[in-house]
Amino acid sequence: MEKTNKPQEDTKRDFVFGKWNYIIMGIGLVILAIGYILLSGGGSNNPDQFSEALFNSRRMLWAPVFIVGGLVVEVYAIMKKAK
Repeated sequence: MEKTNKPQEDTKRDFVFGKWNYIIMGIGLVILAIGYILLSGGGSNNPDQFSEALFNSRRMLWAPVFIVGGLVVEVYAIMKKAK
């Protein structure tokens, strides 16, 4: 069997996004997770009893702010051009 002296091909892989894009995406996912955690809860153990905790500022203000903020960060991470 003969060996040929072919130059080695460049094994560098080209990813769609750069390192900073993935870091920003991770930050966006953490922000989204915080928003969904803030959104959870507020129920009542008794289905016949209404709980006012459903309408507190954590669920009505902060959770949507974090969720929309996380989505904005994700869109920015996708649209940012890698160097």
